[in-house]
Amino acid sequence: MKKYKKILGIALVAFIMVAAYVWFFVYNKPHRNIEKAKADYELSAEVAYHTFHSGDPVQAKEYLGKVIQLTGQASHIESGDSLMVLVFVFEEGMFGDEGIRCSFLPKYNQQLASLDLSKEIMVKGYCAGYNETDVIMEQCSLARPQ
Repeated sequence: MKKYKKILGIALVAFIMVAAYVWFFVYNKPHRNIEKAKADYELSAEVAYHTFHSGDPVQAKEYLGKVIQLTGQASHIESGDSLMVLVFVFEEGMFGDEGIRCSFLPKYNQQLASLDLSKEIMVKGYCAGYNETDVIMEQCSLARPQ
């Protein structure tokens, strides 16, 4: 009986150590600051859109989950409560404009409201995916407004 308690105690301590390790290194790790991160790729917005739209899975997969810096002329800005989305339109699809949609961090709302869309801009953000109509960029920031 004494040996059984000893084995149970060691197993309990090992379980607690594994749980603490998982909590500390998996759940407690800090989030990546996309705004300050160095871009993994720098390309034009048109090239990025056509890479996803053409259906080349190898190249498109390379951009997913990466920080991308896009350069191009934006078409318009969509705004919600506290979310502003900058849109690069490249095609007119069955359900409306198709292109790249960049959801911005709230601290850029004022800059976006006064942005001159006739000039080329540079945007940096996290490439979250492609939904068959738009390339989705999240946590975007203005790398170079004008």
